[in-house]
Amino acid sequence: MFIMILGLLIFLGSHSVRIFADDWRQAQCERLGETTWKLAYSAVSVLGLAIAIWGYGQMRLDPIFVWFPPTGLRHLVLLLMVPAFIMLVAAYVPHNAIKAKLGHPMMLAVKIWALAHLLANGRLGDIVFFGAFLVWAILAFRAAKQRDRANPPAARESRTVATVLTVVIGLVAYYLFAFHLHVLVTGMPVMG
Repeated sequence: MFIMILGLLIFLGSHSVRIFADDWRQAQCERLGETTWKLAYSAVSVLGLAIAIWGYGQMRLDPIFVWFPPTGLRHLVLLLMVPAFIMLVAAYVPHNAIKAKLGHPMMLAVKIWALAHLLANGRLGDIVFFGAFLVWAILAFRAAKQRDRANPPAARESRTVATVLTVVIGLVAYYLFAFHLHVLVTGMPVMG
C-alpha cells in the first residue's frame, strides 16, 4: 500500500498546488513560462498516477477487507456514474449549459466517481485510494469556488446543441467504459 500512497501523494499533491499554494504556482508560471510549467506539471502528474495505479494493483493482490458491501450498491454505482461521465464531458465541450451552471463539472465528476466507488468497495486500499480522491475533489472544488468569488469568471454562454452533444457523448462514454473498457483498464468487471 506504501507504493499506492506514494503515487497518490505525488499525483494529488501536484493537483493540490492551486488549493494550497496558488500564489507560488502563479510565480512559477511567470518564472518558467506557462508551457514549461504545464509540461513539468504534466510529467509529475503522469508519474504519480502511474505509481498510484501500479500500487493499487499490488494492493489488490493482498487485500485487507474492512467491510463487505452489499451487491445492490454496485447497481447504485452504475447509476451514479451516468451523471459523473456527463459532467466529465461537460468540462471539455464548449458552451454547454452544464458547465455554465456548475462551473467546475470535472471536480464534481471526481466527487461522484470517488464516492460511488467508496460505496462499492470495502478493501482498505480502496478506501484510501477513492477516499483520497474524494477529499481532494472537495478541497479543489471549494478552492475553485473561492477563486471564482474573488475573480468572477465571464458569463458562460451556453447553447442547446452543445448541451445535447455533452449528454450524448457522456452517455456513449459511460456505456463504452462501463460495459467494455472497465475490465480492460481496471481488471475488474463492473458487476463482478
